Amino acid sequence: MNATGEILIDALRAAILITGMVVMMMMMIESLNITSGGRFFEKLRGSKFGQIVVSALLGWIPGCMGGFASVSLFSHGMISFGALVAMLIATSGDEAFVMLTLFPGKALWISLLILAVGILTGVLIDYIGPKLGLKPYALKSCDEMHLHEEDVHEKHEPAHADAPAATRKKRTLFTWKRAVLFIGIGLYIAALATGLLEHEHEGAEPHDEHGFNLLSEDWMNLLFAAVSLVMLAVAALGSDHFVEEHLWQHIITRHLPKIFAWTFGVLILLGFLTEVFDIGSWVSANIPLMILLATLVGIIPESGPHLVFVTLFAAGVIPAPVLIASCISQDGHASLPLLAESKGAFIRAKAINCLMALVVGFLSYWIF
Repeated sequence: MNATGEILIDALRAAILITGMVVMMMMMIESLNITSGGRFFEKLRGSKFGQIVVSALLGWIPGCMGGFASVSLFSHGMISFGALVAMLIATSGDEAFVMLTLFPGKALWISLLILAVGILTGVLIDYIGPKLGLKPYALKSCDEMHLHEEDVHEKHEPAHADAPAATRKKRTLFTWKRAVLFIGIGLYIAALATGLLEHEHEGAEPHDEHGFNLLSEDWMNLLFAAVSLVMLAVAALGSDHFVEEHLWQHIITRHLPKIFAWTFGVLILLGFLTEVFDIGSWVSANIPLMILLATLVGIIPESGPHLVFVTLFAAGVIPAPVLIASCISQDGHASLPLLAESKGAFIRAKAINCLMALVVGFLSYWIF
């Protein structure tokens, strides 16, 4: 297969993996919201600081799963913009696994540092920003998750023959929408289980004594598959209203095409750019310039470029401030669904990320 074909196949595989996980997280959030009668996230919505801390901790989880969850919460109005930025700063994407493998001790304190920076930045945005006249930023493209009248009836009314038709739980009709959901989730689980959606990082990938790939996403794919299995059961057992109105109309019809299109398009563009430009060759001995470079490279909504700085740090070529700036600026694939949902939120968040990356990167350079 030629280079163009490989780029397209890799982009398609990654786009399906990312879009599938985002959709699964959206479905799970929707399910929790409806099942709890809207109370599951109500307490979170009522506490700005709680939103910031929870979102930052989600980002702190290695990989992109926590980031996807925070973007889903933000797109549904459940967390603030400051909480979203806190997550984007705290996350290192897939490269967190590589860092924990190559230099676990240093990786831990670096991750704790960017977690603290993320929480501090979120507090500054949500608490200090309004006092300085800066208006809070929120999405207008998606309505907040809300309970329909049918949801209230389904939660509190019995599903017996004497109940009014409008209040009966309807789980007996296997409509074409439910069938498509069921088959689609099943195929996604099969793709994860067989490794069809795995994307490999460049460089050596050590294995443990059992042959488990330490740098790949094997265990993450298993976790994604477990989440998908839960949603498979929801798609099979959920009421007709929940499946058709919440899962199909809201998530599949409104979010999935947009997320997939943007993710696939960006990954194709990045694939071709990587063929033309060698990011690794830009690295030089000028540390301030490298901090700036690492920050700029972090704008790219992709995990791969960040791996260059992780590898160079592991080899002792670059100091910690460069890697710290890269970790703060980049957010793996977590910002791709944000780009699909709101270009304005993406630009604002990445601008703040870059600013904090430069501030913390240069401060750590001058101090250490």
